[in-house]
Amino acid sequence: MPKNLLPAAEKGSKTRIRIVYSLHAAQQPGPDWPNKGFDFAPVMNRINSELTKRCPGCEFVPSLATGPEQAEKILAEDKNAGIDGYIVYQMNCWNQVVQKIATAGKPVIYADFQYGGSGGFLTYTAGFLRKKTPHVGFVSSSNIEDLAQAVNCLEQSVKTEAAGNFSTLVARSRGRQTPLPGDLSCNPDPLKPLGTADCLGHLKESKILAVRGTESGSAPPMFGIPVENVSFAEVNEAWKNADKDESRAVADRWQKNATEVLGVSRETLETSAAMYLGMKAVLKKHNANAITMNCLGGFYGGHIHAYPCLGFHELNNEALVGACECDVRSTASMLMVTTLTQGRPGYISDPVIDTAKRQIIYAHCVASNKVFGPKGPANPFTIMTHSEDRQGASVRSIMPLGYLTTTVEIHPDKKEILFHQGKAVANDPDDRACRTKLAAEPVGDIEKLFSMWDQWGWHRVTCYGDLKEPVFALAEAMGWKVVQEA
Repeated sequence: MPKNLLPAAEKGSKTRIRIVYSLHAAQQPGPDWPNKGFDFAPVMNRINSELTKRCPGCEFVPSLATGPEQAEKILAEDKNAGIDGYIVYQMNCWNQVVQKIATAGKPVIYADFQYGGSGGFLTYTAGFLRKKTPHVGFVSSSNIEDLAQAVNCLEQSVKTEAAGNFSTLVARSRGRQTPLPGDLSCNPDPLKPLGTADCLGHLKESKILAVRGTESGSAPPMFGIPVENVSFAEVNEAWKNADKDESRAVADRWQKNATEVLGVSRETLETSAAMYLGMKAVLKKHNANAITMNCLGGFYGGHIHAYPCLGFHELNNEALVGACECDVRSTASMLMVTTLTQGRPGYISDPVIDTAKRQIIYAHCVASNKVFGPKGPANPFTIMTHSEDRQGASVRSIMPLGYLTTTVEIHPDKKEILFHQGKAVANDPDDRACRTKLAAEPVGDIEKLFSMWDQWGWHRVTCYGDLKEPVFALAEAMGWKVVQEA
């Protein structure tokens, strides 16, 4: 535990709450949200201090846990420590601490350190909601006061011995703290979607290239779209063979068009441009219009030598598809919206939900800056390092506000399309986590948005425009179902 975390207080008449910070280490050792090298100690000290000030009836006992083994040790220590309840703060994404703490049966406040633990938080929260876990309440807010109000619920629960009703108390508190819906009227957007039959025809004629290992060859189709595995070696060879003059010209264009280039060398711009040209050559060779790559695995494994983020950005600007993390399902979702909109790019993201602002924030290090398609206006963008490891080159796209967005994710096994819409209201400049962060106010019930992540995973695909009618028509034609998550 860092030296400057608050020490455990002596037991008195106050409600005694153990704060368990679920994280890899006090200073992050490797690439993950928020980012490599992130120092959690000041954040934890601020939380401890704020809660002590705002909740005078409580004593807070802070500790760290990297996983279930350390969580189990904490529970063993707490058997005779007079602990009345817990706050589990998800600081990194996938440390499975809260599940073990919840076995104690005492009230648990599960809180998200936004742009740090949000993936695990959303997934695990949806699991608690699905199981209707009565003693676990959650807080997904950028406002520390919302956490303090949940602590008040924990105090009330302990004093009235009502742990079995705790999640309801916290949900009511969250509802009181969440702003009412704002003005959801949107800017005019004369989108002309492609007809259902034509869309299905175009999808069957499309092809996704999946780059994730050493093997090449056909793979199972996704959403009726042919899929082909391509080796890292083939992409890396195309990168090496990219024309140097053309690479320099692409890098010149990026450098000229970007608002700023921050922390990215000219050499990195040129190697990124060569990766873009290499990927485009591979797409042409395989007669494909979409490519998705296990980029970090390929880079850290020494299989590729340039990040594809800027290349994906450029492909998406051209109404092709460049998709992160070799997520074939989201790549197919991107192809679906790009086809339906006749050229508008889909945007894969790792969403974050902030009830304090009534927002869902779509965060990723790859994004187009031509959200209305190749012939539409360009919005400003900054070239920066890839956020999690502060290496390579990626994009912060400052997307236009006031427009309706549609967010989807397909699920072939279920034969379902997950669907919600929102009004673009902000671009969050927070340095933590991914570079592009488009914030939207969801159309519908923000509480319902917490319920699907354990069944669908973290990724979503967002596109500008009202795609409700064409998505429903497409699902009906395929015999699928649309699931509205808000």
